[in-house]
This record gives sequence, structure tokens and C-alpha cells, in this order.
Amino acid sequence: MKQPVAIVDIGSNSVRIVVYESLTRSPRPIFNEKSLCALGNGVATTGRLSSGGVEKALAALRRFRILSAVMGVREMHVIATAAARDASNGPEFLQAAEQAINAPISLLSGDREAQLSALGVVSGIHKPDGVVGDLGGGSLELIDVKGAHLGKGSTLPLGGLTLMDASGKSPRAAVKIVRETLAKSKTVERVAGRTFYAVGGTWRALAKLHMSQRNYPLTVMHGYVIPTADAMDFAGLVERVNAEALSSIETVSAQRRPLLAYGAAVLEEIIRRAPPKEIMISSTGVREGLLYEMLAAQEQAQDPLIVAASEFNQLFARAPRHAEDLCAWTDRFVKSTQLEETIDERRLRHVACLLADVNWRAHPDYRSDESVNLVENTSFIGVDHPGRSFLALTTSYRYLGLDADVSPQIRALVSSRALDKARIVAAAIRLASTLSGAMPDVLPSTPVACLKTKLILTLPHKLADLSCDRLLNRLKQLARLIGRVPEIVITG
Repeated sequence: MKQPVAIVDIGSNSVRIVVYESLTRSPRPIFNEKSLCALGNGVATTGRLSSGGVEKALAALRRFRILSAVMGVREMHVIATAAARDASNGPEFLQAAEQAINAPISLLSGDREAQLSALGVVSGIHKPDGVVGDLGGGSLELIDVKGAHLGKGSTLPLGGLTLMDASGKSPRAAVKIVRETLAKSKTVERVAGRTFYAVGGTWRALAKLHMSQRNYPLTVMHGYVIPTADAMDFAGLVERVNAEALSSIETVSAQRRPLLAYGAAVLEEIIRRAPPKEIMISSTGVREGLLYEMLAAQEQAQDPLIVAASEFNQLFARAPRHAEDLCAWTDRFVKSTQLEETIDERRLRHVACLLADVNWRAHPDYRSDESVNLVENTSFIGVDHPGRSFLALTTSYRYLGLDADVSPQIRALVSSRALDKARIVAAAIRLASTLSGAMPDVLPSTPVACLKTKLILTLPHKLADLSCDRLLNRLKQLARLIGRVPEIVITG
């Protein structure tokens, strides 16, 4: 009985609706559609929204109004950004737009847009520390972020459509405009040595192109990292070469391609002025920031990855309480090993436990593939690509066995330490599944723990008959990974 909530974003390049299943810490989109209207095309030179763009936008809003009613949306939030903000006929358009969508429209200031972009990154990136850059069709918003703390935002007229107009459709001339404009920004200097969080469709398109050219093993954009030197070289290439001549250009929509060179020019100059540690793509921005802002403080403090994994466990596991038992059972096991485990590693281990049984309905031959697809491609937030890969590896070893020949491309995304951790966590989950049948209330009374040189699985007398060769073999596999001798002890 969740209540869908919709965000309609009237941008300079596109008008988009995203309908979310409900207002939660980990909002899940159930519908996402955009119309590339190019509202801001010509605003920099004429000062007015184009008539063709206005017609397309109003038609899209009328469609979105009907779709929202069909989906049972009770709460809709409509926002407008740079194009409507800067154009002389913006107020006239917004009045018509409110009638078309049948809802009030909030016209965001540049500072407000920067703030919401930063909140979107806070909501979707685990422990962010750097500068958020939200590149739209009309403007670039920059704002410092560290954890949940936001700096002062700024807005610059460096959106793709704005640059195209101001430069006379010359990427070379656009470079000079970008350089002169960024020279006046103090915010961009603060990205030096930190992460630059790239938000916006043009930068996502650039990253998608970069990902395709590398034959990258994951397809999810959120959390994709481009090393600074690589981003500099790639941006320079995109600036110089006709977009249609770029390898894998078919991965980018034809309507988006003309803006790539301008987005590349902005990115290259940011890197040149204050080299960041890395470029990270964030698919959470203004819309998600608006949702995050609506949450109570207690909900904002929740971990979105844990929330999402818990929801999957509740929806799809045979016995959801088993996952809770598994988290506590592995907590005790890991503590007894005295192996080092960071807070972030513990977090991912708990997520692996929560997802351990969500694909039990799949045929046994395909459970591994289904589970790997889930963690690699589901729209989880609060996890980077090495984290996704760790969960994928854990799932693969959990179903295919600890000696399985798991994708070398996925293995390449994690450290040797993470690979070792994935095998240990998978071995523990395999043991727990055999021990409990993935049912609750068994693991609390059957602990497995290290005692000196031994790894001891304790069974109470009433559960002694659970012992079998298969259980002992699973215990041996786990013991071998941590250098212990396995033993099953019956008590009581």
C-alpha cells in the first residue's frame, strides 16, 4: 500500500518525470521518461525560450499529468531550472506549464539547484567528500560537500545549450568562454585532490561512452569512476573529434551527441584548474535531493544500501528473519577470527547476508546468474563499483563454489583483500545455509567460532542430527580459508 511520489523536472534540455515507488531512504523508480525539448536552445543569444521547445515541453507535461493519474500518484513535485529562470518569457511559460501539468511549479534559483544537487549526492554516495558539479543544458552548479555538510553553492552559465549558443556552435570558442568563466569561481578550486561528483545527462553520456570504449564489465552508471588523467585525455579527444566519428558513439542518443564536446570542455577545464583525485558519476542529483530533503532526520540517517537490501530480503526471501540471524551469526564468527574488518567491510558483509536468499525461486542452475545480475545492475545507491563487485563475487562463490572460475573482469574491480573477504563471507553463508535450511531460529543456537587453532561449530544436543558429511565439508572449506582445523562439537 505504498504511495507513489513523482518528480517532474523542467530542465533546459529535457523535461522528465520520475515516479518513485514511495518516499523512502532508498527510493526505487517505477517509471522514468524524458522528452528532449531543448527549451534553453537560444536563450543565451535571444533571451527567450524557443517556441518549438515550449510546444514540446507543454505536450510532455500534459502526457505526464495523465500518466501520473493512471499510476495513482498522490504527491507530485514539479521544478524548473535555468532556462525558465533566465528567459524573458519564462513566467509566461511557467503559467502555461502549471495548467498543462495541473500542479504548482517551483522555479529553483541557482543556489537552490546547487543545494539540491549536493543533497542528491549525499543521498546516493556513501560518505561523499569533494565538489558536486551539476551540468545541465543552461547552467553548471558547483557546491562543496563533505558527509552531510554542504558548502555554499554557485551557478555558472556553462550549460551545454548555453555554451553552444554563446560560442556560435564552436567547441573551440566554447573553451575560451569556459576558461574565463571558471577563473571567477572559487568553488572549483576546492576540488583539488578530492573527488569531483559529476551530475547531469551530458556527463553521464560522456561516461557511458568511456565505459563502452573500455568494454567495462558493469553497466550501472552510478558510482562509475574515471581516473583524472584518463578523464583529461578523453575530454580532450571528445572536444577535437566529430562526435559521429567516436568509437561506440551509438551508445549515446543522437539528440545528446551535439552537447558532448561542450560538456567535455567544461570537464577538461575543471581538471586543468584544480586536478581532482578522481571523477565519479552520480546518477542521484536534484530530484533525489528533493526527496531526501523531505525525509525526517531519522530516515536521512539510514544507510540507503542496507535499506534497499532489507527491502529485497523482506520481499523475496523464503524466511526474512534468517538474514537477520545470518548477520549476527557472521558477526560472532568474524570477531572470533581476530581478522581485521573495517566498518565498510562489515557493512558489505551485512548486505551480502541480507541478499543471500532473495533468488531462491530461480532454478538452481541459474541462481548464481540471477543473483549476480541483481547486485550488478539493480539501481542500488550508496555503493560504489568495487562494492558491487564484492557482492557479485560473494554471490558467485556462494552458489558456484569457492573454486569457481568467476569473471576476471569483475575480479579486476576489487582488491586482493576484498577478493579474499568475498570467499570467506561466501563460505560462511554456504555453511549457514546447509546448517539451517535458510530458516530462522537455528543459527542463534549453533554458533561457529575460532578457538585457538580450531574452527568449532557447536550444535546443541536437540540439533545434533543436523550433523552430516555435507555440513562437515562446508565447515572444512571455511576453516581452510582462515587457516584453522574444523571441528563439530555437540553440547548438552
